[in-house]
Amino acid sequence: MNQSKLLDLLESDARLTSQDLADILNEDKDEVAKEIKKLEDEKIICGYHTVINYNKALRDEKVLAYIEVDCIPQRNKGYDKTASLIANYPEVDTMYLLSGDCDFLCLVQGKTMFEVARFVSDKIACVEDVRSTKTLFVLKQYKQSGIVIVDQEKEEQHRLVVTP
Repeated sequence: MNQSKLLDLLESDARLTSQDLADILNEDKDEVAKEIKKLEDEKIICGYHTVINYNKALRDEKVLAYIEVDCIPQRNKGYDKTASLIANYPEVDTMYLLSGDCDFLCLVQGKTMFEVARFVSDKIACVEDVRSTKTLFVLKQYKQSGIVIVDQEKEEQHRLVVTP
């Protein structure tokens, strides 16, 4: 079975059933289900997610912020210990180790800007070996996981005014 193709299909649409995947891959449904279970057990597939347009959602506001974190790597552990401490906070949705001006980039969620700012100052900034943080609040979301989530404005017909 082409594991790479299976993963690509699930990544683009996690709602595909084992039967759908089997039909696309020309495989047996039970074999596909076994392969998915194996990938889940090996933590290659770590979860299934829905992309939500929070610009339109009719519920409480959700504040998203990207936090750039600069830290000092530890001898024999590098960045892993500090990353583990920060990643375990429930407010941290996503976290990456980066090359460039900062070491980590964290996507943090909260109910208000104040709540996010307080989390950064009281929790992340206090983690041992964190040198500095920079908070970037998300003002509007246009695209997530390859999906454009804003309505495309209908292009108005622009005509030149012609006078007789």
